[in-house]
This record gives sequence, structure tokens and C-alpha cells, in this order.
Amino acid sequence: MSPLNRRRVANFKANRRGYISLYIFLILFSLSIFSEFLANDKPILIYFDGSFLFPVVKSYPETRFGGEFPTEADYGDPFVVELIEERGWAIWPLIPYSYDTVVFGRPAPASPSKKNWLGTDDQSRDVLARLIYGFRISLLFGLILTLFSSIIGVSAGAVQGFFGGWIDLLFQRFMEIWQSMPRLYLLIIFASVVQPSFWWLLGILLLFNWMGYVGVVRAEFLRARNFDFVRAARGLGVSNVVIMYKHILPNAMVATITFLPFNLGGAITLLTGLDFLGFGLPPGSASLGEMITQGRNNLHAPWLGLTSFITLAIMLILLIFIGEAVRDAFDPRKTLATSKE
Repeated sequence: MSPLNRRRVANFKANRRGYISLYIFLILFSLSIFSEFLANDKPILIYFDGSFLFPVVKSYPETRFGGEFPTEADYGDPFVVELIEERGWAIWPLIPYSYDTVVFGRPAPASPSKKNWLGTDDQSRDVLARLIYGFRISLLFGLILTLFSSIIGVSAGAVQGFFGGWIDLLFQRFMEIWQSMPRLYLLIIFASVVQPSFWWLLGILLLFNWMGYVGVVRAEFLRARNFDFVRAARGLGVSNVVIMYKHILPNAMVATITFLPFNLGGAITLLTGLDFLGFGLPPGSASLGEMITQGRNNLHAPWLGLTSFITLAIMLILLIFIGEAVRDAFDPRKTLATSKE
């Protein structure tokens, strides 16, 4: 690691609030990746007739356990449970419900209890299970959208700033027209024609989300393209692509990296807002926005809105603190101050 990067890491760690927030965020994200092992209506591991089975990973028919039907076994059925217990044992997740598991025998929505720690929603589904899966979907959606938006935006800004002239002019006019397109109205129109899905929604938002990165990268390339080291590289016959992505881009990425945590938070909020309005993920998906909608429609069940709101607030607060720490890490004044010390 170069001395500059070591100073940046030291500056990041010096911001204790952001450093601790990063650890908490990584722990929560890692847990959410393995949601199926935390909340599921299928056992994690089954030992049956001398064999180990993994229902979370692979589907098994009921006949595998001595049942009558060739369809996938319903592990919540007392008959199947009895068959497994007679000739083996099973290890269940901490929460024996998936995001779409219907809890029978209780009113809908039901208040928190020992069986359902955060209660159930208006369709008798466990709130905690839906919260865990919804947290994962929100994070993955935000990460993918932020990643691809930054790739497209940085590439477009690099081309504009490096070549300038009529290329820059055409790109700028195109962006002015494209930015004026009403995203929400387009989503409403598309939602009335096509059934929304995770990837469909991601593609629509990606068409517009990349433009926020262009301005910063373009300005850095316009400034750096006339520096002496760029002229020297051109004189040595280095190609434009190598100059752009090896010599100028690392400097331009400093400002872009500081924006990423905030843009990730914005992407998560955008998905939550669309789900709240009914133009987001398909009905039945585990979604924080859909849970907030349930809280609005069921004011007599405050646990529905509060749990999703608190989860979203914690997620955004962590990202803001991480973003502040990243900003401090790449702040040249703090880097210089550290080097003087």
C-alpha cells in the first residue's frame, strides 16, 4: 500500500463514528446475504435414514421422507414433521418463517409475541422474516444500481472531459434533454404495460441514475487533460485509452468515491419510495416500502410501520456516517495535516 493510501486509511479510522458504522453495516449486510439460513420455513439440515439433506439449498419431494405426494415437502405440515422425527432429526433456522410464509391460527395483523417477535402483517406473514429479506433486497438493489450507474457515469464523464469540443457539446445537450424526462411518469406508464420486477426496475432507474456522476468526472478530466504528465504521455505515443483510465481516472475517482455511500443511500430511499407508491417491486415481495404502506393502512398495528421505518433509518444513518468518514479520508487537507504530524 502506498504512503498516500495508508494516510487515507488512517484518516478513515480516525473518524470513529464512520469506522464503527462500517463494521456494523458489513455485519448486517453479511447476515442479510444468508437470510435463508436465518429466516425460513425449511430446515437448514435434516438427518434422515443415514443421509444428510439440505432443504434450504435443494428441494426434496414428500416421498423422500416416506410421504405420499411427489411434490415438494411441506416442512410445516405436522405429518411431514412426524415422519422426519421418527427416522432422523432436523435443525431449523432461528426464525421458522420465510418472507411469504402464512402464519395460521392468529389474527391478521397480530401483535408481537414469543412466536412472532415483531408480530405479523395484514396477510399473516411474519414481520421479522420480511424485514430481513427486505433489508437484503434494498441493499442489493442499491449496490447494483450504484455500481453500474458509477461505471456508466464515470465513463461518460471521462469521454466528455478528455476529448472536449463537439463530443462534449453533444453529450451535454443530450444530458440536458434526458434529465428533463419525468422518471416517475415513465415508471407509471411502464408499470401499466409490463409487470414490474427487480431487474426491470433496476434497468429503468439505471437509464437516469448515471448522470449524477458525469459532472464531477468531466470537470476533473477537463482540468487534467492539459497537465504536463498527460502531454508527456502523448509525446511518448501512449494511447488515449491508457491516458484516460491509467493516468487521469485515479485522480478523478477521488471525488466519485466520496459520493458513493450517499448515492447508495439515495438508491435505497428511491426503491422504498417507489414501493410505497406501488410502482416498485412486484406485490408480495419483501420490501421496506411495502411494509411502510401496511403501517399506513393499519394504524392500529403500529409495529408494522415502526419496524420498517426504524430499519430504513438505521441503514441510512450508517451510510451517512460511512460517507462522512470516506470524505475525511480523501480530504487533501486532512491528508496533509496527517503527513505534517
